[in-house]
Amino acid sequence: MDDVFGQREVWFLTGSQGLYGEDTLRQVAEQSQEVARALDEAGDIPVRVVWKPVLTSADAIRRVALEANADDACVGLIAWMHTFSPAKMWIAGLDALRTPLLHLHTQANRSLPWAELDMDFMNLNQAAHGDREFGYIQSRLGVARSTVAGHVSDPAVVGRVADWVRAAVGYAEVHSLRLARFGDNMRDVAVTEGDKVEAQLRLGVSVNTYGVNDLVAVVDAASDAEVDALVAEYDDAYDLVPELRKDGDRHESLRYAARIEAGLRTFLTDGGFRAFTTNFEDLGGLRQLPGLAVQRLMADGYGFGGEGDWKTSVLVRTVKSMAAGLPGGTSFMEDYTYHFGPGEPKILGAHMLEVCPTISAATPSGEIHPLGIGNREDPVRLVFDAAPGPAVVVGLADLGERFRLVANEIDVVPPDEPLPNLPVARAVWKPRPSLSTSAEAWLTAGGPHHTVLSQAVGSDVLSLFADMVRTELLLIDAGTTTRQFTNELRWNQAYYRLAQGF
Repeated sequence: MDDVFGQREVWFLTGSQGLYGEDTLRQVAEQSQEVARALDEAGDIPVRVVWKPVLTSADAIRRVALEANADDACVGLIAWMHTFSPAKMWIAGLDALRTPLLHLHTQANRSLPWAELDMDFMNLNQAAHGDREFGYIQSRLGVARSTVAGHVSDPAVVGRVADWVRAAVGYAEVHSLRLARFGDNMRDVAVTEGDKVEAQLRLGVSVNTYGVNDLVAVVDAASDAEVDALVAEYDDAYDLVPELRKDGDRHESLRYAARIEAGLRTFLTDGGFRAFTTNFEDLGGLRQLPGLAVQRLMADGYGFGGEGDWKTSVLVRTVKSMAAGLPGGTSFMEDYTYHFGPGEPKILGAHMLEVCPTISAATPSGEIHPLGIGNREDPVRLVFDAAPGPAVVVGLADLGERFRLVANEIDVVPPDEPLPNLPVARAVWKPRPSLSTSAEAWLTAGGPHHTVLSQAVGSDVLSLFADMVRTELLLIDAGTTTRQFTNELRWNQAYYRLAQGF
């Protein structure tokens, strides 16, 4: 995975005013630096937390908001009103702000010094007062933000801030994302269509199509040295079947798979793309449907969607960026078929070839098998079972008037029996609360059949991200009922229609 955190940072803003004098402002600055330092040193928070001087005027607030908008390194602002900060000062700044905002409702002291408490202490430590003023003006202006209340010494508070930071990194990533579509989407399919202009307005992603043979030219130009290096890497990293090894009768197919990977990497790197799509109906001069190459590129953090599904590719890259450094993998996925019993019902997820090995339970097997679609040579792919444990699947659908995210909390489990005749990577999971309820809810919501499965990022981070991009998120979890979910759909339909204006 590339370094998505890099030089990124969040800025820590502290609100106050001049009413209490310079001595109080000095204490505010010292104590707010301590709070910012505690967050910056927290191991769960993956970017730097940068303290900014205390804000006591409307002009200073507006300037810092504009600076945050313009600074590519700044992915979000954390704001705290240490004392009372009259909220009219914040109107121009909040109105100009285009960067994710977290309202941290905290205070410098965890406990009250009951015996020594006097009015000087009260005037200095009045976030309970000042943050309510700040909360009001954010609501009055309709500012999209998240709110976390509690002391920064509490690991649960730091964990929630860390979740917000990861969502903010996802927001920054998708707003700078360039995606290459190799060919169009699969013919006659509805859900993989979408409004690319609206996606750039809402999410910031730039989606453009390139002829498959533009890629073929780069693939064909890959050097033998590049191919040799990749083949050696495959031999070290995976359990290659004998026919793909150096003296095997299908070794040339492995070398061509390596040539595809070398060409894809060059094309994506040169173009600044961090996500892409392919389509088995539009392969041009490619001799194989890209399988192994796609799996390895996803493992390195690239977004991918099959059959031209650029929306899922965007989501794969975004979730991978939010998940960077966390245990567990993230992959392109598709609900393929059901096990209704005996035993507890389950879903078997897979795709033709393209499932990311970051979710694998063990060393993947490098194999070659026929593919009944695409009319090309047999493609090389990695075969494995997904690691068991809690996860989430999430999909992005275009409803015409808006985008909708649908997510389901799940538990990945081992297959009930071995799958010797299924030559693809796969995941078996039990959806929460049950297969029947989750499927009914997903279908009622119009959720897509292509999804992102993540063992690293949970529904809390996805919810924060959805709020940042002002996009509906429908969550199916252990507490979901069909009636409750259907009512939520109706309420959301009314809300989002009204929120768009007339």
